[in-house]
Amino acid sequence: MGIPLSLLDRSRTRQGQPDAAALHQTVERARRAEATGYERFWVSEHHGVPGVASGTPALLAQAVAAATSTIRVGSGGVMLPNHRPIVVAEEFAVLTALHGGRFDLGLGRSLGFTKPVREALGALKSLPRDFAADIQSVRDYLDGAADITIRPADTGEIPLFVLGTGSGLKIAAQLGLPAVVGGPLLAAGPEPFDEYRAEFRPSAQQAEPYLVASVEMYVADSASEAHDLALPEAWAMSQSRLTGAFPPLAPTTSLPTELTQRQESYVGQALSSTIAGTEDRVLSEVSEMLARTGADEIMSTASTFDESAMYATDEKLARAIASL
Repeated sequence: MGIPLSLLDRSRTRQGQPDAAALHQTVERARRAEATGYERFWVSEHHGVPGVASGTPALLAQAVAAATSTIRVGSGGVMLPNHRPIVVAEEFAVLTALHGGRFDLGLGRSLGFTKPVREALGALKSLPRDFAADIQSVRDYLDGAADITIRPADTGEIPLFVLGTGSGLKIAAQLGLPAVVGGPLLAAGPEPFDEYRAEFRPSAQQAEPYLVASVEMYVADSASEAHDLALPEAWAMSQSRLTGAFPPLAPTTSLPTELTQRQESYVGQALSSTIAGTEDRVLSEVSEMLARTGADEIMSTASTFDESAMYATDEKLARAIASL
């Protein structure tokens, strides 16, 4: 591939299936991504969310690594307000000792989805300065620079990535780390990315800035087919904004055809942040995004109800991006 292409899989649950099925689908998707030539495969951390099956990225990364052999495996990301830095460092040191040096440690600072979840996690606040200090602590433990030597020791380098909100980009620049950017910030002008590069301080891990653009991407044989692939996730996002609960994916055929004004607005907003269409359309939009952001890598976050269709669009996307 001309530009690295990666996948973030959130272990999305699906109507009519047990939560456990989502975890098996994540592992199967990783196998297929490796065979197709994806650069890395990341898993996420969410707690108490009906639409997401996994809250333990290190455990799921272990399962993915056991089922693959060459693709990089990582977290997108471990949410540091929920963990002690020493425990995070130990978990990924164990993974590396067992499966070799192909792990990435993506770190974020999002809190739980609801107040009861935040209270259960003990993560009631998350300040940028605390996030930066915790990232540095994780790095110190992994580098052997902390007061305590974690075990297993001497497992080799484990690259850190920062999930970038506005403050996340600044922290990544200050610490000399790659940044992963998605959502509204990705749709903004080039200023945040130019600032990240201008303020970047080279580190032992990263000599130069490195930006990963994270976006839902669907490639299909027709625009209508691509729209149908993107719709279940867009509907779930709209429901989360209307009801406060992020639901399992539902088949397109079961979704209402007549929407209220608010439903239509939220679905439209969700679809506007995706890249979906035929190969030519997707390549055009990806090229525009790369020109606007200067991203060094692309990460797809797409999910849809039909897992066979999801695997197929992953393959089509890889073939399309390979031509860039």
